[in-house]
Amino acid sequence: MGSPPARRGAVLPVVLLAVFSFALLQSLINPVLPALQTELGTTPNLITWVMTAFLLSASVCTPVVGRLGDRFGKDRVLVASLLALAAGSAVSALAPGIELMLAGRVLQGVGGGVMPLAFAIIRDELPRARVPRAIGVAAALAAVGGGVGIVLAGPLTDLFGIRSLFWIPLLLTLGAAAAARRVVPPSPSRDTGPVSWLATALLAGWLVALLIPLSQASRWGWTSAAVLAPLASAVVLAAAWVTVERRSGRPLIDLRLMRIPAVWTTNLVSLLFGVGLFAVMAYLPAFVQTPPESGYGFGASVTEAGLILLPMTVTMFFAGLASAWLAARYGARLVLVAASALYAAAITTLAFGHDHRWQVLTALALLGIALGTAFSTMSNVIVAAVRPEQTGVANGVTANVRTIGGSLGVAVMSGIVAAHTPAGGRPAEAAYTVGFAVLGVAGAAALAAAALLPRQPR
Repeated sequence: MGSPPARRGAVLPVVLLAVFSFALLQSLINPVLPALQTELGTTPNLITWVMTAFLLSASVCTPVVGRLGDRFGKDRVLVASLLALAAGSAVSALAPGIELMLAGRVLQGVGGGVMPLAFAIIRDELPRARVPRAIGVAAALAAVGGGVGIVLAGPLTDLFGIRSLFWIPLLLTLGAAAAARRVVPPSPSRDTGPVSWLATALLAGWLVALLIPLSQASRWGWTSAAVLAPLASAVVLAAAWVTVERRSGRPLIDLRLMRIPAVWTTNLVSLLFGVGLFAVMAYLPAFVQTPPESGYGFGASVTEAGLILLPMTVTMFFAGLASAWLAARYGARLVLVAASALYAAAITTLAFGHDHRWQVLTALALLGIALGTAFSTMSNVIVAAVRPEQTGVANGVTANVRTIGGSLGVAVMSGIVAAHTPAGGRPAEAAYTVGFAVLGVAGAAALAAAALLPRQPR
């Protein structure tokens, strides 16, 4: 807290800009995946990895970058993460084929470390009384940024071309990096302990071994050795990772926090919310762009697809702002249970009521309320449940768990859509009905998990 008051007052806006820069890239290219597939000359199955590769990289890099921030200074590592995000944008913008495009997206995923760094900097630099609300705003902005990306994708593509979806975020992240370099003060404390690269390798290993067969099972066959062998490997690697983390004095992801009832239940809810959020943002634009002659869809342009998702973004933002008042008035547990119930209902509505635009718009508006309320509430539950010095780490874990859930959701949805897509044709309506229904089951599981959250003082 050694920075001058005027400078300290600028820390939160700069940190929020960094969070928004990363969040924007989570979904900005989702509406243009069909056009990007044509431009790169690749397959529908491979183009989904443009989304999955980003989420997988962020899942692995988020805790690693957080630990590097503890060791080398959160201010320095925040700037480095934003520069990696910018470099990945440049690689993707210049990519002539799918291979280099995926490499760029993996590099962008390094920017996932922005989230735990942001939480930790907020904890270090803001007065303690402002920390819970500031973290709640950052968490809500991370979700809102994804919705804004979908809305902006169409107009930016129409005005500047599809590759502008990489060039414009590059400029934004460079601006955020410059502002962070100037405004964010040096970390008040350092942890000189080493980063566990073994834990990093095991985390990456079990996630890759899990996601690849989930996304390819419809093509390879659920009982084939090509699916069962990686899934078995994922179990073994995950068990080894948990063992290494539990024995480590400086774990990559502090699993000891999961012993706290409020923490493990909140993280389970976060995982299940991530499953639905990222899968909906990845696949709903393609659904609404499908010509009605296919038996479903609205034949929307990329810009219209973004506008259809606008209600989700708007309600998410305002619900996030209202969540602190709701939690204070009714208690965090009741708010999170209500948000989870609304989340499950909204996605189930998408599965079985998507014949008219008003049905989709209504479902998305409700989904936005659920997401905005839940993400801010989860952050403040974590703040209340852990020691002040654990605030950044614990909220970083929650953000990382949500990203892992997003990786799982996109992989599962990809497999379901592939199973209902004829060679050279469009997905059948059943692909989205079944896929969104599965996401609805994840929502019901989130409701059950939220009900386990211990009651907290209002």
